[in-house]
Formats: sequence, C-alpha cells, structure tokens
Amino acid sequence: MADHFDAVFIGAGHNALACALHLSARGWSVGVFEQAAEPGGAVKSGDYTLPGFRHDWAAMNLSLFAGSAFMKTHGAELTKHGLGFVPVNRPFASAFPDGSWCGVSTDLAETTANIARHSPEDAQIWGRLLADFPTRAEAIFGLLGSPMRARSLGSFLFTTLRKQGLAGTMDLGRFLLQSPRDWLGQTFRSPKVQAMLGAWGMHLDYAPDIAGGGLFPYLEGMAGQAFGMVLGQGGADTVTRALVAAIRARGGVVECNAPVARIIRSAGSATGIELIDGRKIAANKAVIAGTSPSALAALTGAITPKFDRAMADFTHAPGTMMIHLAMDSLPDWAAGEALKTHAYVHLAPSLDQMARTYQQARAGLLPDEPILVVGQPTVFDPSRAPAGKHVLWVQVRMAPGTILGDAKGAITATNWAEAAEPFAERALDILERYAPGTRAKILARHVVSPAALEADNPNLVGGDQICGSHHLSQHFMFRPARGHADGTTPVKGLYLTGAAVWPGAGTGAGSGFLLARSLAGN
Repeated sequence: MADHFDAVFIGAGHNALACALHLSARGWSVGVFEQAAEPGGAVKSGDYTLPGFRHDWAAMNLSLFAGSAFMKTHGAELTKHGLGFVPVNRPFASAFPDGSWCGVSTDLAETTANIARHSPEDAQIWGRLLADFPTRAEAIFGLLGSPMRARSLGSFLFTTLRKQGLAGTMDLGRFLLQSPRDWLGQTFRSPKVQAMLGAWGMHLDYAPDIAGGGLFPYLEGMAGQAFGMVLGQGGADTVTRALVAAIRARGGVVECNAPVARIIRSAGSATGIELIDGRKIAANKAVIAGTSPSALAALTGAITPKFDRAMADFTHAPGTMMIHLAMDSLPDWAAGEALKTHAYVHLAPSLDQMARTYQQARAGLLPDEPILVVGQPTVFDPSRAPAGKHVLWVQVRMAPGTILGDAKGAITATNWAEAAEPFAERALDILERYAPGTRAKILARHVVSPAALEADNPNLVGGDQICGSHHLSQHFMFRPARGHADGTTPVKGLYLTGAAVWPGAGTGAGSGFLLARSLAGN
C-alpha cells in the first residue's frame, strides 16, 4: 500500500467516501482509514439477530442519497458497482391510541382520503400545499444545497428576490424560523395530522417547540407525497459497498481496523496522519477528518483558542436506541391492515407528548413514553429476510446519552449496560399496545443502546445519530461553527466533513460532495 496520497481521510462514513470518490474521479489519489471493522459509519447493515435477517444498523431511509447532487454526478458509476434502490410508494403513517391512523402515499387521492377522515379542511389544505411545492421547493433546496459562504448566500438571496419578490422572500424567511408546532398549528386543524407530520421533526432534533424546525415536517410530507421513499436493495449498506468498490476500482485505498493516532502538522499545515500501529501516511494536498468536532482536538492538539473552544462547545442532540427484531410476521396493527403497507409507522400520538419526551431526554431522564419509529423494510424489500419472514427496524426517540434518572420512576439503573433491556421493554410495551401480539411474533432481537452506538461509532456522541443538534444556533452558516461551514479549519490543508458540517445529517452526502467540489475546483 502507498504511504502517501493526495487526500487522506480519517473515517469511512458516507460523506467521507463520497468526497473520496469525487476527488478520485478528478484525478486525486485517495486513502481512507477507518477505525471500525467495516466502513459506512451509521450507513451499514448486517445479520444482527439471526442468519438471513438483514437489518440496517441506523440509517434506513436513502431518499436523500437517491435524489442528491452527488448521485446525479456519480450514480451511473455506483450502479455498476452494485448500488440498488427499492422504491416505496407508502413512505410513512402514524398510528394513534384510539385505533385510528393517518398516512401518506404517492397516490394523492389515497393521501387525501386518509387526511379527510380526520379533517376535510386539512385534505384541501394538503392539495394546496402540494400545488405550491415546486415553487417553494426550488428556493428551499437551493438554500439547502448551497455552500454556506457569503458569495453563495448572496447569490441565493438575489435569485430568491428576483423570482419571489420581497414579500415572498420575507415569507420564506419567516417559514424557515418557525417551530414545528407554529407551522403545523397555523396550517392544519386536526391534531392527528399535525402529529403525523410533527414526528419528522424528532428525527432531526426538532421537538415541536424548537425554532427553525417547521421546515422538516413540511419537506418530509411534501417529498413523501411527491416522490415516496427510497430504501437500499438488500440493506442501506448498498450505498457503502458501492462507494468503496468504486473508490478501489479507481485505485484508491479504503482500509478498516486502522485507527488514527494523530494528524501530522508541519509549518502550520496538515501533512498526513499517523496510525495507531505507527505507520505514517503522507497527504500531498489534504487531510479530511470525518470526525465529530469534539474529537478533533485529540488528533490535532491545540489549533487556535477560538476554534478549539467552538469545537469543544459543539452541542449534540439526545441519543436514540435501536431495536432490531427478526419477525415471524408483520405486526397486526390495531388501527388496521393498511399500516402493514407503509415503510415507517410513527408511534408519536401528539405534539405535546413529543415535546414532553424531548424535554425528559434533554434533562437526562429515560422518557416515560418514548417516540417510536417502526420501520417495515421487508414490506418493500423481501430479500432482507427468509421467505415469509420480516424484520422490524425500531428507532426509540429520544434517550439520554447520560442517564440521570427515569421519568416513570421504574428503572433504577443509571448506566446503559443495566438500563438498556428494561428501557427496550418499555418501548416494546408501547409497540404491543398499538399492535397486540407483536411480542409473540419476535424470533430474535438485538438492542443497541445509545452507549453502544457511540462505542461502535465515536461520532455518535451519547447515541446522537445526527452528529450534532440542528438548532438554528448550530445550523446553516453555524454548522459546526461560524466561518467553518465549508469544512475548512485554521490549519492549512485540514478539513472536516460528515454530519457535523453543513448541510448536516441525513444520507445526502452533502458535506462530502460540497467539500470535494471545492477542493477539486468542480
């Protein structure tokens, strides 16, 4: 193996791999070094319960990757290396304690009927939102795909003003500042429709009352209606496997079980890395760290007081627990058989409960009624389980990284080694209420606590799957800190990438692709 590359990467998350592939396609030599036994970070899959049952470790929804600018550029190459997608026409639904439900389908008539059961007025509003979506989406996706630099933001603002006028631009700005509760309450009448959409805010650390979070229920609702959802064929790791294969086919190196001990600096520049085993790898042009901001100091030592403080103060979201279930059959939802046809079923009955759950987790308490995201991938991709069997992907939101107590007063353990099983039982009790008999269908289970998520991937601090809160003070030009949303650092040749860097979490490979284009000049 070469001991020098144009670009050396610390970590093999999908952003780092996307960056490496784009640079490789532009003629750079690349070496990627990952501390774990396999690449992918949170985007990986495996038989975590029984042989033949394929579970996604953390990320399941690949819609952002499938629709990304990176995919448009490199999709054909990745497809040649085995990338495969499965389309989903019923992306999500919510079940409610009274036995009712509401869901979104790519069939507008079906979605409208689902919403109309709860509010005919909301069904009409949904149609108007969808009709306006292309115009509003152009501006929103233009912002979300833009580098957070003064020139780029100026260009975005000028374009928006020209197309939407001052009033339209101000309306957009107000919308971007609204909390989920504000936007949902001002838009829809039914609390159940509000809850169905509001559950999406919890995926990105946007509880109902957090400013700036209204955008995400809107985008997920409209995108789910317009495009559906995309899963990975055979597992989300189809992305990781294709990226690694494409990099290696271009002569790049991806090495696992290769922890990095430090970043080598010389004359104010990053010039390479030293691995734990003592090997030194030189970087001719760039060292790119796919790490959490707080982990950078251990690799670099002090840089500047202002930058070091910003990295140390980077705020993480509450954690999550993953419960992987091998199932004899799908849950029998009390709300009806129709729920067996949706990729996600949210068990998040009200905005008030979501807000309470979030505040409990932020206070270090195990929530008394956590929010559940129940993924049913085998409905659309039966290859993930033996014939007639299924897997469930249960994401428990939220959970504290450090346990200070139990909001319900029932779990006395304050460490995850002892609290994981009883908290998982609490989550399964909730699932059982919404789908009686589910426990009897479980063939095997694998519980991954917030502590276990961090042990597997140090970037998921406290089990934070999005590698940092997306609140307004740590988003847009402030992600991960003002002046560094483009991944640059005060050290020449040293860059950050990953979910902690703008545009943040999700599978869209945005930070990696933006950085690669900046470095390569296109």
